[in-house]
Amino acid sequence: MEVLTIGIAGGTGSGKTTITRRIIKEFGGDVSVVYHDNYYKAHDEMPYSERCKLNYDHPDAFDTELMIEHIKALKQGEKVLCPVYDYTVHNRSDKTTEVRPAKVLIVEGILIFADKQLRDEMDIKLFVDTDADVRILRRIVRDVRDRGRSLESVVNQYLNTVKPMHEQFVEPSKRCADVIIPEGGRNAVALSMVMERIRAYLGKE
Repeated sequence: MEVLTIGIAGGTGSGKTTITRRIIKEFGGDVSVVYHDNYYKAHDEMPYSERCKLNYDHPDAFDTELMIEHIKALKQGEKVLCPVYDYTVHNRSDKTTEVRPAKVLIVEGILIFADKQLRDEMDIKLFVDTDADVRILRRIVRDVRDRGRSLESVVNQYLNTVKPMHEQFVEPSKRCADVIIPEGGRNAVALSMVMERIRAYLGKE
């Protein structure tokens, strides 16, 4: 089975997931997704207090090798058991989620363009480019509401690791993108172009 692999990168809160959801809504069962966030390395050997101090915005925080293995397996038509990350305890959970192969594979994450081997698995690379003020506000809302974080911890993490790592790794990786989408899911023109490319690939024009 030929698989169209689309990478969707961009800073935290940029709107990557909004675009991913729109594609899934449009093409349903023809799309499968793997999220880089689910491939954070497990740290069972550390207490929670130590895991809180780790830098989760550096490429080394991810088990990217496993993700590449899974992407290759999906391209071969094999299903994979993707790890599940639990943000409330800063660790990989003991659960997995089954991802089935599909004609279109979306790879999503802030740092997916920072690794050449991972990048080389992608046919189309999209970078969602959103203003930093908007991104931090979205992150605060998401982390407090959905991930059980305090406002203070979100702000501290943003200033200490998220912002500097964005400037060091995420922003430079934008140069590897085929298409840069300003304002993410709100950019109707760019989103329409992406949809048309997928529709043409699937022969649904």
